[in-house]
Amino acid sequence: MASQRVFQLGLRRAAVPNFLKLQPAGRMVQRRLAATDTVSQTTGQEILAKQRLQRPVSPHLGIYKPQITWLPSMFNRLTGVILSGGLYLFGFAYLAAPTLGWHLETPSMVAAVASWPAFAKISAKAFVAFPFFFHSLNGLRHLAWDLGIGFKNITVIQSGWTVVGLTVASALYYTFIG
Repeated sequence: MASQRVFQLGLRRAAVPNFLKLQPAGRMVQRRLAATDTVSQTTGQEILAKQRLQRPVSPHLGIYKPQITWLPSMFNRLTGVILSGGLYLFGFAYLAAPTLGWHLETPSMVAAVASWPAFAKISAKAFVAFPFFFHSLNGLRHLAWDLGIGFKNITVIQSGWTVVGLTVASALYYTFIG
């Protein structure tokens, strides 16, 4: 890039004879035609406020149509927080259980869940199944992208809807059948 610029400047110098230039030969002088004035602090703030009113406002997310290209990205983060948060909460509770007198060992947990009504069991399974399957399947999609596979727009859209469909199918299967 620098060599191109040097070549262009050389061509400009060769095209305009030295006697037409208003500067010594071989020397480039930049001329600024803008005039500046010194203003007070308050006047400067007023000018700045007027300029800010004329600036365009960046569009807000509310004007954009939701697309399959950014919804899975948002839900992948959300499901990651839900799953890791649940794991941390249970891990800390399991560590604190002996001190607090809680019974979080497997037979106690099985007995507690067995006493729940069917609606509560199904709701708990769905609450865990949907984030788990979505995060896992979308993670495979991202791993494919890390390998450079599936970057065409149509492939991204198809893989996004495939992840959504497989998530619903597998989560419903494991919620009601598994």
